[in-house]
Amino acid sequence: MELVKRNIHMDCQKCKASAQITLEDDVNISDSKPDAYQLIMDRGNVVIDEVKVSDDHVSVKGRLQFKILYLTEDKKGDVATMEGNIPFEEQIYMEGVETGDSVSVDWDIEDLTVGLINSRKFSVQSLVMLKAHCEEIRDEETAVDLENSEAVEFRKKNLDIAAMKICKKDILRVKEEVEIPGSFPNILSLIWWDVMPCNVEFKILSDKITAQGEIRAFFLYRGEGEEDDICHYETVIPFAGTIDCMGAEEGMIPEIRFVPECREVSVQSDFDGEERVITFELCLNLVICAYEEERLSLLSDVYGVTKEVSVSEKEASFRRLLTKAAGKMKLAEHFKLDESHIVRILHTAARVQIIEQAVMEEGIEISGVVNLQLLYESADEEEKYGMMKENIPFSYMLEADGVDKDCTYVLRTDVEQITVLLLDGSEIDVKCVLFFGGNVYKNIKEKIVEEIEVAQLDSEKMAELPGIAVYMVRDGESLWDIGKRYYVPVSALMETNQLSSEEVKPGDRILIVKSL
Repeated sequence: MELVKRNIHMDCQKCKASAQITLEDDVNISDSKPDAYQLIMDRGNVVIDEVKVSDDHVSVKGRLQFKILYLTEDKKGDVATMEGNIPFEEQIYMEGVETGDSVSVDWDIEDLTVGLINSRKFSVQSLVMLKAHCEEIRDEETAVDLENSEAVEFRKKNLDIAAMKICKKDILRVKEEVEIPGSFPNILSLIWWDVMPCNVEFKILSDKITAQGEIRAFFLYRGEGEEDDICHYETVIPFAGTIDCMGAEEGMIPEIRFVPECREVSVQSDFDGEERVITFELCLNLVICAYEEERLSLLSDVYGVTKEVSVSEKEASFRRLLTKAAGKMKLAEHFKLDESHIVRILHTAARVQIIEQAVMEEGIEISGVVNLQLLYESADEEEKYGMMKENIPFSYMLEADGVDKDCTYVLRTDVEQITVLLLDGSEIDVKCVLFFGGNVYKNIKEKIVEEIEVAQLDSEKMAELPGIAVYMVRDGESLWDIGKRYYVPVSALMETNQLSSEEVKPGDRILIVKSL
């Protein structure tokens, strides 16, 4: 008699840890760049170059990339940019991680502050959160049947699980081009750009994964002409892409995280030979997991009728999809300006920063802020451009029936829409729509059969059992429990007692006739 077993691919979070690091440096403006008069806009990005794992520790090497837009001192109202890196190496204590484990590190720039020390030097300060997590993928060997099971009673239990089928990293490259409208001057040189994906959705098909969404693109450039006017253009571009993924099947559950990176931004000529086309490559660095929902029929218990059968059990961990949670909220805020010199808003960069999340009875309570950067044009010719930084707080309940503290989930957030209006040059009205979503998984602990041993029946023990008896069902007992105690098949008990199902209740009298 042998157990029939299946390997079920499951993943779990072995351990996690986080570290908040402060990065700061004074950065000199390169000799090829003009002197700085005033800061306008900044942005940052973190690149993780190396992750080394040792027992209980993770070493992370990386760099903070920054780019700064500023007003020049030599030519009032003109702008220039500079960029640089601040390298870092951080040791994170991560209890339970072992040499050889695979550890992923996510990051979040919680704050970036750039100051002007003098006309040739900037100060850059940033607060970066590093989040390290070790996902363990294991094969849960599960008994699902018995071979040569004569004179043995066994029962099974159905369990709905989400088995891991795919776990990999990949890059989705999206190449796009933007043609400046005819009413705009030709491009002399690009000054600043902001290219970000939004509303990205992934779908799993046969041996491939598709993505579709939008790209919000903003370009600040110097136009051709006697005055070399500074122009801006903003647009939204729909995009779609596909990557090969062997083993993918339609209907699988995607769990895909990505970090966007804009590369190779350049100006090209149009059909008339004029510099009016901007091309760029947007890379989505993907971490891909795919799960398949299946009903697992596992062996839950065995007992012998003509043989003595002993069962060894173990506790196994499984995961099932509880719900696909998704929701949206509208957010509005009104700002009064200290000064009324703003002529128009040129560009708005928005990012959702989650500060706290907690599992409640109704779902997942999320609180945080929307970080806004507003690039504006001023009526002051000497300080023609400027930037405002504002935070809009929010609190939202993402409904997720049945969620509890033992569930696992990864939240996705996005600013789906944003509208910024300048009212009378002295007030700003902001309206946006935020998206929250994530698959919620229930972690399940189940006792499963690990081994069975078959031996001859103990003749003395069998002799002590009555040949015929009437048994009164106790609270919590089943027909299976009674048959197991008296070495009688469940089917025999049902036939003797003329039962149409295995259901019994406390106080029922069951006639037992020993078959040996």
